[in-house]
Amino acid sequence: MEPATLHPMATGHIPKYVTAADGSDYLFTFMVFFTVAIVILIGVAYFTLHAIPEKLAHKSNHPQFQLVGILSLLALFTHNGLFWVAAILVAGFQFPDFSSPLRAIADAIDRNGSHDTPAAAQTPINPAPKDTSDA
Repeated sequence: MEPATLHPMATGHIPKYVTAADGSDYLFTFMVFFTVAIVILIGVAYFTLHAIPEKLAHKSNHPQFQLVGILSLLALFTHNGLFWVAAILVAGFQFPDFSSPLRAIADAIDRNGSHDTPAAAQTPINPAPKDTSDA
């Protein structure tokens, strides 16, 4: 048998990205693993980004923790950034507590109004007339 002659324009070597005779394709294998790794990393970054408001609210023991969680989930499932911005704003700022001072005032008024009054003040203003008829 005669040795195969190369075409005059052929190179002296074959690049690595050309598929070998055994069918192994190193570039394709690398790209499959690279693409899967990038998709996983982007997914982890996406979920981590959407968990930032909840982490902020949990760390500061925020009273509206459930509201922040609901807004974060809405942002995650609807892909609406407005919900995420609202969640981060609610998690970042503490709303003033209006109910505690009002509750304290109501409790003080209740304590002052519930004292026992003297017995004279408890008698009715118009007592029922006594039956003076002879029976």
